[in-house]
Amino acid sequence: MTGMRAIQIDSFGGPEVLQIVDLPEPVPAAGEVLATVRAAGINFADTHATEDSYLSKQTLPLIPGGEVVVDLPGNGRVLALAPHGGYAQRVAVDPRRTFPIPDGVDDAQALSALVQGACAWHLLRTSTHLARGESVVVHAAAGGVGTIAVQLAKRWGAGRVIATASTAAKCELAISLGADVAIDSTQDDLTAALLEANGGARVDIVLEMTGGPVFDQSLAALAPFGRLATYGMASRKNPQPINAGSLMAHSTAVIGFWLAHTVARPGMLATAVTELFQLIEEGELKPVLGGRYTLDTVADAHRALLSRETVGKLVLDPRD
Repeated sequence: MTGMRAIQIDSFGGPEVLQIVDLPEPVPAAGEVLATVRAAGINFADTHATEDSYLSKQTLPLIPGGEVVVDLPGNGRVLALAPHGGYAQRVAVDPRRTFPIPDGVDDAQALSALVQGACAWHLLRTSTHLARGESVVVHAAAGGVGTIAVQLAKRWGAGRVIATASTAAKCELAISLGADVAIDSTQDDLTAALLEANGGARVDIVLEMTGGPVFDQSLAALAPFGRLATYGMASRKNPQPINAGSLMAHSTAVIGFWLAHTVARPGMLATAVTELFQLIEEGELKPVLGGRYTLDTVADAHRALLSRETVGKLVLDPRD
């Protein structure tokens, strides 16, 4: 049996548990094929997987990574979704969960269209039903989901896109991508800052992935019929319990979103990824590449994610 290099964790924890190992190639299950990994996405959700602190429970030993660009025998270069195993030189993939990559889209751009790009697409289209002229708050606007969401919100007619980020440089990046205003996400009274950024008016839509006080203060900033879509908890802190009576009194909504549920509905992922590929190829959507890593340096990527140092899409090249 041919061997490969991979990142494997044998105990849950932080970046220190990511270990390079030599393993046999995976044995494909029924319906799967073995493919060579050209590039894998490194996502914030992967930091949860190594801790076993995400929605889906993990089992050990674990090779992290759920999105890969592979050379699929008979199909050429495709973007693939896998339950795990992406941080490796070879991976077993289900051809039914792959997306042909146009020639005008490179590997890193393709990866930006799956976990993060499709998440941004569905948050705006499926979860919050963005209507033309509405105001949209994009938290973590310099991140993988945020950089895509800012651009899509503007393209789809948002009246005002308000970005939040933790540094001046990240705020500048959000403005360059089309945000109308960018504010410091670390200030104490975020509710007041959001209203000020929206000209004194409450906001229509918030895309929220931090949890804790950011969630609480964002919910307080919603206008009547406003929607807050929550798709992560980067702070590892729960928000305050939601009072149903308060939602009714303000005519506001809180919507949860987990990309995994789109997999069970044929076409949901394909629709988003296909449109994103087209926009990228036409130059209408510009994914932000935040860094390339190797198997030897992937732990550095996790440390950078956890310390909020990264922007855009992080890519792992396991071939080096």
